Order: sequence, then structure tokens, then C-alpha cells
Amino acid sequence: MAAASQGNGDTSVAIVDVDGTLVDSVYQHALAWYRAFLRSDVVLPVWRIHRHIGMGGDQMVQALCDEAFEEQHGDAVRDAEAECFKPMLEEVRPLDGARELLAELRARGHRLVLASSAKEWELDHYLDLLGARDLAHAWTSSADVDATKPDPDLVETALEMGGGRDAVMIGDSPYDCESAGRAGIPTVGVLTGGFAESELRQAGADPVFASLSSLREGLDRTHLTS
Repeated sequence: MAAASQGNGDTSVAIVDVDGTLVDSVYQHALAWYRAFLRSDVVLPVWRIHRHIGMGGDQMVQALCDEAFEEQHGDAVRDAEAECFKPMLEEVRPLDGARELLAELRARGHRLVLASSAKEWELDHYLDLLGARDLAHAWTSSADVDATKPDPDLVETALEMGGGRDAVMIGDSPYDCESAGRAGIPTVGVLTGGFAESELRQAGADPVFASLSSLREGLDRTHLTS
């Protein structure tokens, strides 16, 4: 976790999700979760798993199964997901326009905080992949909070790191929107995680962009103006 640097207290905070928003990792995670559940003799349709990608692993097992399964097998499934995902990590690539968006947000004077439900080692890899260590003021992972998205803990932690509540969340899943909404901040949505525009809007995103490049070009139509 990076410490937030000092900056202009009047500058708004841009909180940006990572998996599915900046890096193209959604379907690798869906397959890793499928294989992890299979190790516990549970067969789940991959499409159904995808519908929960963006939710933190601490929430996901119970959401896909039930409380009893979580109590008996939750930790084993999460450990298996990490093991299954690691060989696919090198396949993950930045989404088009990811670093350019971060650079534009930084150039506009926003305090930039990356807020991810990913494990710490995943986030470290993505920071290097994106070349984001010199752009982001701070970043947070699942290791920094008790509960991940859609709970507001990650966003609240990001707000503390950013030094204020004048903030906007950028995310690709309804869980990003719900987490931000519970923390009392708006969300700008992108379709890069495979969720429909209507789903993101229903969860609270406004506006919604088709890509990171279109978001960068349309920043003046969001709260993230210069």
C-alpha cells in the first residue's frame, strides 16, 4: 500500500478500479473461480461466475453458493482460485488507453488512488504492468480492508488515502458502483468488464462509456473536469 502524498486539498480524488477497468483480467478470473469450485466438487456455469466478478473473494463464495458452504469450504476455494489464477497472470494485459487515462487524470490535478479487491501480489503485478507507480498517489488492495466490494471499505480507505471526500469512482462492475454509492460518492462506468450499460446505470453509474479512450475524451462530461 502506498502512502498518499501531500497535495492541494481542493483537488478532487479519482478512485479507479483495476481488474476489468484498467487490466483485461475478468475472464481469467472467471475460469480460475470455476476451476477452484470444481476442486470442491461444485460445478458452476462460467457465465454465472462472471456475473459476480468485481465482487471481492471474501464475498463471492457465499454469493455463489450459500453460508454453510462458505463456512466449510470458503477458505479452500479462495486458496484454490489464487493457485489457478497465477499461471494465467502473465496473460493479463492492460486495456487500451489505461495508462493514458491515468496520465490524463494526473495531469488534470486529480489525486489518483487505485482501489482494487485483488490480492496484494496481484495488484503489485498490475502496478508494474501499467507503469502506474509514478502516476498513482496511492493504491489499496483486499489486504487493507476487512470487507471488499460491494461493501464500502475499499472506497472509504481510498478516500482517506486521497485526502478528501470530493471524489469520483471509475469502475466496470455493479459492485464498484454499489461500493461507491455506499461511501456516498458517484461512479463513472466503463463497459470493459462485460456488464451492460443498463446494469451499471441501475447500480448508480452515470455517465457510462464504452471504453477507456472514450472516457478520457469525455472527461469534461463527468465530475472529473480539469
